[in-house]
Amino acid sequence: MSQIKIPYFRFACQGNELAYVSEVLAGGWLTTGAKALALENEFAAFIGAGQACAVNSGTAALHLALEACGVSAGDQVFVPTMTFTASAEIVRYLGADPVFLDVDYGSVLLTPDIVIQAIAQHPGVKALIVVHYGGQAATMTTPSGRGILDICNSHGLALIEDAAHAFPAKQQGRFVGTFGRAACFSFYANKTITSAEGGMLISDDKELIERSRVMRLHGIDRDIWKRFTVPGTEWEYDVIAPGFKYNMSDINAAIGLAQLERAAEMRLARQRCALFYLDALAGIEGLDLPRVDVPPSDHAWHLFPVVLNPKAALTRNHCIELLAACGIGSSVHYKPLHRMTYYRQRYNLRPDDFPNAEKIWQGTLSLPIYPDLSDDELDYICRNLRRILAS
Repeated sequence: MSQIKIPYFRFACQGNELAYVSEVLAGGWLTTGAKALALENEFAAFIGAGQACAVNSGTAALHLALEACGVSAGDQVFVPTMTFTASAEIVRYLGADPVFLDVDYGSVLLTPDIVIQAIAQHPGVKALIVVHYGGQAATMTTPSGRGILDICNSHGLALIEDAAHAFPAKQQGRFVGTFGRAACFSFYANKTITSAEGGMLISDDKELIERSRVMRLHGIDRDIWKRFTVPGTEWEYDVIAPGFKYNMSDINAAIGLAQLERAAEMRLARQRCALFYLDALAGIEGLDLPRVDVPPSDHAWHLFPVVLNPKAALTRNHCIELLAACGIGSSVHYKPLHRMTYYRQRYNLRPDDFPNAEKIWQGTLSLPIYPDLSDDELDYICRNLRRILAS
């Protein structure tokens, strides 16, 4: 079969990105301003959340959320081991300690049972970061009141949603991001919508958002946009806390606004890719497809991870190499945090304590999934993967 080149990710720029960035450049105000404010308002309205705080990364959003929730030195925070390091490193920023949890094999998500068991073993933990892995929502609520949110509420844990993969995902008619005390989204370059670099913190807790807006820009008590643009506003400001440099520029916000306008359209296009994979790759010996526990329309489809199980005739790394030889890009999500040198050594973590994450990690790889991936490209990927696994 003739070879074509399919990167793991390809940026979709068919909207107003260039027009909105040009408006910012022509206006002369490049940092946090009108476009960032508009993105906050439109994103909060889309999600159905009270308020939003635009920042320069999903990591920044997580850090601000935990800080505003009062997590501090000596506290403990539950974090799934199958996640990017940002979900845990922000706990260390505050001098607190992550307590790592195993995940469900099929969905790579925390489950209510996992959380209940963890609370029984670590009753003094202050907060939980739930990662909506790959774009699928964890079980936040149930009719019987046994969802992760219900459990956190009954045990007094602050629940932070790491929704970096999960815009615009839903559960039971509600958007991901409207369950916990706060939710954190990433607009990194390869996310479901992007601002190149950026993120968003959303919450219905007015005090949490107000605190985050102060802390995102050096702990200054006055909004920079108002200080320089509202007639009669005095220049003077105060620093009321040792804050951070986490604000989003208007250039980034301009890209994000254009992407937000097409969020539903792009989600549907990723769903088309996912359904193609689920059909074309079904029944392959040695290959486990992701388990989907929600209607396809409620999934954000940020990732399409597959797992080469012990029946596979080759290793995950060899499979990645053979796909690359066919011109097909792929990635791995993730090497679990209990295997990372810093966390393994500091907390004396053992692979045997995370059996599901170990099974996932040994065989997982993520296939390309993005809006303009064509059916011909999807067919090329599937035919080559089938051939590789059969050889």
